[in-house]
Amino acid sequence: MGRRELHGQGISPGVSVGCAVFFDHAADEILRIPIPADAVEAEIARLRRAAEVARSELETLRADSRGHLPDELHAIFDAQELLLQDRALLGRVEERIRARSINAEWAVHRVEHDLRRQFEELEVGHLRERVDDLRDVARLLRRALGGVEAHDLSELGRDVVLVAHDLTPSEAVRLGRKGVTAFALETGGPTSHTAIIARSLHLPVVAGLTGVTGLSLTDTPVLVDGDRGVVVFEPTAEEARDALDRRLAGDLHVREMAATRTLPAVTRDGVAVHLMVNIDLLEEVEEAREVGAAGIGLYRSEFLYIEKSPALPTEDEQVEVYRMLIEASAPYPAVIRTFDLGGRKLAREVLDTQEENPVLGLRGIRLTLARPEIFRHQVRALLRAAATGELWVMVPMVTAMEELRAFRRVVDAAAAELAAEGLEHSRDFALGAMIEVPAAALLADRIAREVDFLSIGSNDLIQYSLAVDRGNEHVAHLYQPFHPAILRMVRFIAESAAAAGVSLSLCGEMAGDPEITPLLLGLGLRRLSVAPRILPEIKARVRALEAAPLESLADEALTASSAEEVREILSRSGAATTPLLTRPAPEA
Repeated sequence: MGRRELHGQGISPGVSVGCAVFFDHAADEILRIPIPADAVEAEIARLRRAAEVARSELETLRADSRGHLPDELHAIFDAQELLLQDRALLGRVEERIRARSINAEWAVHRVEHDLRRQFEELEVGHLRERVDDLRDVARLLRRALGGVEAHDLSELGRDVVLVAHDLTPSEAVRLGRKGVTAFALETGGPTSHTAIIARSLHLPVVAGLTGVTGLSLTDTPVLVDGDRGVVVFEPTAEEARDALDRRLAGDLHVREMAATRTLPAVTRDGVAVHLMVNIDLLEEVEEAREVGAAGIGLYRSEFLYIEKSPALPTEDEQVEVYRMLIEASAPYPAVIRTFDLGGRKLAREVLDTQEENPVLGLRGIRLTLARPEIFRHQVRALLRAAATGELWVMVPMVTAMEELRAFRRVVDAAAAELAAEGLEHSRDFALGAMIEVPAAALLADRIAREVDFLSIGSNDLIQYSLAVDRGNEHVAHLYQPFHPAILRMVRFIAESAAAAGVSLSLCGEMAGDPEITPLLLGLGLRRLSVAPRILPEIKARVRALEAAPLESLADEALTASSAEEVREILSRSGAATTPLLTRPAPEA
């Protein structure tokens, strides 16, 4: 094909070069893995063995159904068995394996796709009805293939770049731990769960690559540049060398920044800033120690679910994780957010429902209260873990005071259960609310009186305030942390927390943007929770600033009418370009 360059949006920084592997999760997790030419016939033999396994499974199903299903429904099994013997299906799959030198799972998937489209275009009713049979048979075949010498990414023996339409968070976790070094996606945004996971795993990602999964590419080298939002298929040798040099330089910069771990996060004029870390995956705990974090400012507990999807973690598994986080965070508190399930894919997996607009549906505290059977064990686990040390529990997606009061009643009930069972637990934890929707931001002065601390969830606050779907690449340019409306809400929330005498932190991507750090300090923030990898950069920014002039800078920014004006004000002040490496700040 030759060199081909695609432009999208970099949603996780870094650069990597690897072998392109295509992925489709329409029904199952399906990877396109190239097969060596001398192994093609063995792959076809593997397909035939899987077809025999699938036929045997169908016969078992038919035998088990006798006496339980009407006789006319037995015809379904007959039709599916005929499909497994039909050369129009298996013959095409074999031809595709030979022609494309690809694994049987992918060949089954693509042939199923082509045949389904042909059947759906037919006007003959009984042929159109074969679509469901075809779908079932294809799934049977893929499941059988999974037990017949299944292929794995590790057999490629080199770095892999995964090319997909999109990825669910659980897929991103699993594949990101299996040797994948970068993602190239058709959809997604910088604050999506998938992007957050990729950053946690230090994997470059470029999204918004419309049509990338339709490219006919087999075993093709591909360069993913998450810094510039560029993907290059068949890069030149010079481009590959440049990518390696940039990756090494980036790793060196991270190590240099990490050397500041023992230095205090204090401005040049002596104002201390509490820098904590966001934790999504447990492997980040050690990284948090290495960068000198002042505790865990946000553990997104739904990632426990994401890693085990579609199951839910048990109560004992949660207790073990929460205790580990509390111990790792000491002497600082560990802030654990209750499950913020819901939204697009997680809503379907947890609720077994198809909400018309899940982002505005059951999620966060709403789901906690609507489905107590799901969250009862989490609350019990939190109470049991609280006996270990200092725990702060944070409730997501609060929009009304009654939600917090109802959550307290759930805690009361769980504590009573644990006491009756004689299990060690503690009610001595701090309760906090996430401020991430405009309703909560406008009620921040009232909410602050009901809780022990507040935390601004900047990702969702921006999304809901600006009516921008943070996972939609078509409106990504409208997602603006510098928007004056966002800054005004942050100022009001900070004033409300100060008036109530409660702690306030800010988490999300906004907290980890060094460019906006001067404004956050000027707006009154003194606690920021960021990804471990970015914490040294934010610390260096804090140590380079003087806090005294920043309140006036923030006041001026609040008079602006656009994000562009805010950036101009920041640029004129010089705060945006303050050198990161400067004279030492006063010791705290």
